[in-house]
Amino acid sequence: MNITLIGTGNMGLALAKQITNAGHRLAVVGRNADKAKALAEATGATVKTSNAADGADIVIVATAYADSVDALKGIGNIDGKIVIDISNPMTADYMGLTIGHDTSAAEQIQKALPQARVVKAFNTVFAQVLAEGPKLNGATVPIFVAGDDAEAKEPVSSLVHSLGFSAVDAGNLNNARYLEPLAGLNIYLGYGAGHGTAIAPAWIGIQ
Repeated sequence: MNITLIGTGNMGLALAKQITNAGHRLAVVGRNADKAKALAEATGATVKTSNAADGADIVIVATAYADSVDALKGIGNIDGKIVIDISNPMTADYMGLTIGHDTSAAEQIQKALPQARVVKAFNTVFAQVLAEGPKLNGATVPIFVAGDDAEAKEPVSSLVHSLGFSAVDAGNLNNARYLEPLAGLNIYLGYGAGHGTAIAPAWIGIQ
């Protein structure tokens, strides 16, 4: 696949490593040119500074939720593009959500960019797990995939499987309202409760 990744933080780096190791072609976009160049050099990706959406089968926005819409608007025409939102709308201390109940980060991105095909995925795992995965204690780490466009979810699930993780269909995009609090619980368990980042949520019995 041809994939465009927006973001050069820990999640972006972890995804970039897995994506290029799986043989996909990756273009990286970042606000900081030096960080984008360093990430590309570390992973074998290329750096794009304009029209980064051109030719992409999938666009992954790996920025903070507050920056995601502007970041997506800055890469050119994304009409009809599959956009994977990995964000969680966390408070500054990462111990709470800024939105929820009747909407989600993913739904807000879809609302702002109605011609994109937004799919929620990768938001419930830590960067360490993405970088070192796909196994934890011998079990394959699940990636929950939610979206309203079934045809868009298929290549996202294929991408997840190509990285060695297990793709779990989590229904429509409004189920991001469940996935984002689940990520919040994972963050609490990892940092607030001191269990560390080598953990991930999973449902026993789902293959």
